[in-house]
Amino acid sequence: MASKTERPVAVFDIDGTLFRSSLLIELVDELVRREIFPPEARKSYENAQTDWLNRKGEYEPFIRKVVQAFGKYAKGAPYGEVADIAGEIIEAKHERVYRYTRDLVDDLKGKGYFLLAISHSPKFIVDGFAYELGFDKSYGTFYATGATNRFTGEIEDEHLIMNKAAVLKRAVEKEKLTFKNSYGVGDTESDVSMLTMVENPIAFNPNRILYRHAKKHGWQVVVERKDVVYEM
Repeated sequence: MASKTERPVAVFDIDGTLFRSSLLIELVDELVRREIFPPEARKSYENAQTDWLNRKGEYEPFIRKVVQAFGKYAKGAPYGEVADIAGEIIEAKHERVYRYTRDLVDDLKGKGYFLLAISHSPKFIVDGFAYELGFDKSYGTFYATGATNRFTGEIEDEHLIMNKAAVLKRAVEKEKLTFKNSYGVGDTESDVSMLTMVENPIAFNPNRILYRHAKKHGWQVVVERKDVVYEM
């Protein structure tokens, strides 16, 4: 096994890549159900969600509206209460993962890889989910809280977390890792920058934009449907 300073990195997106849903969507839906967020929060992305489910719209516009809804309606909400609900979601649903990526995580962990998760979902739910799956480190969107420990509506270092390549580069330098034999797994075009940096990029259940990019550059494309996993 490689020494600690030579550990190769394996970086994973979370939503739609490991988790068979979106941590943020699950969180916002539950916050609305518990009346911490008003019904307007869900209504703000319902049409985009319906278009996506009916294959009339793309996923990225839909998830952007969910991100906007959380940022808007979290303002003033108590961090502790929201974090507790996130913890309940993790406890109930952390095993709802794809078989392929779950097994890949286990395999790479057994080989001594440093497991890194980078997600645009809120950091407090990403950290808990990644911990349950045995990741060494995780990064997510950091929503600021004020003196009263309530969300301010601001995102700290937004420019950084939105650039997954920059996050990956920082983590590799900080943890003294190597890109030699490195792996990366993602499912949408927001993952292209980090996948470009690794030696073994995998487009897993990719959307159309990532699929075309992966095929153009000779990346591995893996699809999991029901209980079947196959390469394209």
